[in-house]
Amino acid sequence: VQLQASGGGLVQPGGSLRLSCAVSGEIFSIDVMGWYRQAPGKQRELVAIIPRGGSTNYADSVKGRFTASRDNAKNTMYLQMNSLKPEDTAVYYCNAKRIGPTTVYYWGQGTQVTVSS
Repeated sequence: VQLQASGGGLVQPGGSLRLSCAVSGEIFSIDVMGWYRQAPGKQRELVAIIPRGGSTNYADSVKGRFTASRDNAKNTMYLQMNSLKPEDTAVYYCNAKRIGPTTVYYWGQGTQVTVSS
């Protein structure tokens, strides 16, 4: 499974961005997809997860502002980010997880989001 994230950039507070994550490879094996972020000097944290056949879950810090979705026909996952705040500044990573006797995680390369005036 390969993941390619894109769509990051510089945006003013209150603005919006949409991140995309193109997925290729053994897509049928993916059980959960998600978005994570890592700010400078901080640990990587969960932003949103989309279980196969389940409901999307969000971190409390982004609820009501971010929307994660999947387009299975295009093998692409999205993260629509609205009402962005400076504290949303981070490198955003897309993630795929295959659950089994050994759980396997796949990561994209990350895309920088900077929220600043």
